[in-house]
This record gives sequence, structure tokens and C-alpha cells, in this order.
Amino acid sequence: MMPQRGVSGGVSVAVSEPRSPLAPEPPEHMPAVPGVRLATAAAGMKYQDRDDVLLAVFDEGTHVAGVLTGSRTASAPVEWCREVLAPGTARGLVVNAGNANAFTGMRGREAARATANAAAAAIGVPTESVLLASTGVIGEPLDPGTFTHLLDDMARAASAGGWAEAAAAIMTTDTFPKYAARQTEIGGVPITLNGIAKGSGMIAPDMATMLSFLFTDAPLSPAVLSTLLSEANATTFNAITVDGDTSTSDTVLFFATGKADVEGGLIEAPGDERLTAFRETLHDIMRDLAHQIVRDGEGATKFVTIDVTGAESGDAAKVVAMAIANSPLVKTAIAGEDANWGRVVMAVGKAGEAADRDRLAIWFGPHRVAVEGMRDPDYDEDSVSAYMKTPDIAIRADLGIGDGAFTVWTCDLTYGYISINADYRS
Repeated sequence: MMPQRGVSGGVSVAVSEPRSPLAPEPPEHMPAVPGVRLATAAAGMKYQDRDDVLLAVFDEGTHVAGVLTGSRTASAPVEWCREVLAPGTARGLVVNAGNANAFTGMRGREAARATANAAAAAIGVPTESVLLASTGVIGEPLDPGTFTHLLDDMARAASAGGWAEAAAAIMTTDTFPKYAARQTEIGGVPITLNGIAKGSGMIAPDMATMLSFLFTDAPLSPAVLSTLLSEANATTFNAITVDGDTSTSDTVLFFATGKADVEGGLIEAPGDERLTAFRETLHDIMRDLAHQIVRDGEGATKFVTIDVTGAESGDAAKVVAMAIANSPLVKTAIAGEDANWGRVVMAVGKAGEAADRDRLAIWFGPHRVAVEGMRDPDYDEDSVSAYMKTPDIAIRADLGIGDGAFTVWTCDLTYGYISINADYRS
């Protein structure tokens, strides 16, 4: 379906129709992040009548940390980021949508370097200070010439605004652009934290999500950025799943320009007590973006929270929660608004973690449906069925054997998911 021109957050951006029924209201305002400038352009690699290239330009002194896909068939841009992230400095970011530059052999590596070279020349910075990300079809060679000729003009046009456009330019099968902003403080000094993300399919936690980029003016060292990002990632992007498939291109990058005038300058200790509020705010914005991705799950009609409690450990709780969240039987039952708690029992049993049938209890929202190895004696089909018709569904499974707990967010599995993915390359 041809993208149409729409409005998100008061800014005109290209969006796909139909928009997910679970889409949240966009932010009313996205503040500037001092030291960050953005530009987007249309190269037409796959999508027509919309921007599909993003360039972010960072002031000198910007630090960066990243978390990258655990896929053994990672894309060329992921490999590039692995090579250049070590120094922890950044001056540019280039993202293209429509072609993932994955499984493209030496040509892919050459395309990545050519892109970084072109961006570096346009900005006037070292090539190794440019980060890359690509998303789209796997296995198709990427011709960087389709968009590198745009980078000079983009570098000149880059400005402090354009967050909605930036989020829209990196979309593939997404139906709405994903972005968020937060304000916090460090040592009494105001701090801005903005983020954008994309993703709706091929989503399973083996680092983060499809793509997400976070930006702050806080004066944080690369080591602090890396620690804070990894901490927050574990219970946000690494706690979502749409279809159980990990992308070759999953990338989260966190940029800190250091423009905020915090007393004492650069913060180099992750345990610095002044980071308490910032740490909480980072987790909040990453959870927001992660939820937006699930709410845009391909064909999704239900946003589902899976809570597992009473497990042997937190790690065991996560394994069980993921087994429930990734079960096609559970997900299709939710799509059909069927309170089929037997499928949850099945998923708990197959997860491979310690469980006891006679200690297991299951809730759908406020309704306990199973307890002590059998259906709850107070189970009421009508009330539970009414609950299953709501757009936000919560499932809790208490294993009753320990203190381990974990929360995962997912969505239902519908005919729409099949249609989108059957037609993706055509």
C-alpha cells in the first residue's frame, strides 16, 4: 500500500496505513538535544514518496556506546559498528531503510565503508567516528550510491529539530514512527533525553530490538554510557518479543554530547549517586520505545504483558515468560479472544525450567483461572471472556517454587502477520 502523508506530533511525516490500532498518541513536543543535529532525505531504495535516509551530526566531544545483535549472521553495518565503537566517540550516524545490507558478503562490507567515508567527508570528520545502521530486505546488495550523494546537502541542512521525521525515515513495515522524550536532572542541572526506534517484525531479544537510537546532553563517559545502556536494555528491549525471530541488524546506540553544564564535568563512574534520576529516566524512555515496538507488532490487535513470578530465579522466570510469549498457540488464542489457560500451562511445562503442576497458578488480568493443578473453582467463563476482548491483556503465571520474577511484553498473532511477511519482498 502506498504510504500517505500524515501528521505525527504536529510535524508532517510519511506513515503507512492502516495505523496499528494499538498505537499510542505521539509526544506533543520533542525538545532539542544540544550537540545533535538531524536531517532526512528520500533515496527511493524501496519506498516511494517518503524519506528513507537519516543523518545525525554530533558536536565534537560526543561519546557513544552500543548494544548489537547476538545474531551469528549479523549485517555489515553491525560489523562496522563493532569495529568503531571501542574508542567511544562519535561525530555522525547514517541509517537507511529498505535494504538491510545483510548477507551481502564483501560487497556489504565495501558498501558500509563507502557510506561511512561519504558521511565523514560530508561532515568533515574521521571515517571511524561515523556509526551505521541499515534495515530492510536481507540478501539484496546495497548500492551506497543510491543515497551517499545526498549526504552533503543533508549535512548542511541538519538542524536541532526533525525528531518525528527522523523516526519516520527509519521505518520499514512500521505503521507509525516511534519516538519519545524525557527531562531529568544530574546534580540539579536539567538534562534532556530523546529516543527514536523502529521495528514491528523479526523482534526477539538477543540484544535489543530492530533499531533504536538514544541521545542526551549529559556529560557521560563511554564506560558510563555502556553500563547504563546494558542495565536498562536487560528489562526493556531485551524483554520484548513479537515473533521470536532475532534480526541480523538489531542495534541500539546511545549518544551523549556532554553539553549540559554539570558541576565537575565528565561523569566517569557508573555508580555516581548523581545518576540515580538519570538511570531511572533512561529505563523509562527505553521501556516506552520497547512498548511502542510491540504495539506496532505486525498485524497486532492485542498488547500483552506476561508476568512470571515464583520461579527458581530471575533467569528462569525470563525463560518461562518467553516460552509463553513466543508460543503460537498462546498468541493465536489471544488473537481469538479465547481465555485458553491450558495453552499457558503447556508453555510453562515446555520451557525446561523448574515447575510444579500442583503449585502453578494462572491469572488473566484480575481473574485467577487456574490454581493447584486444576481450574480455579471460582472460574467464570463470561467474565474472563469479556476481559479478553480488551486491547491490553495481562497474563500472570506464578510457579510457586521461588522468588524469581520477570516481565515480558508481546502481542497476539493474527492473519495480518502472515500477510505482511508473505508479501515483504514483493
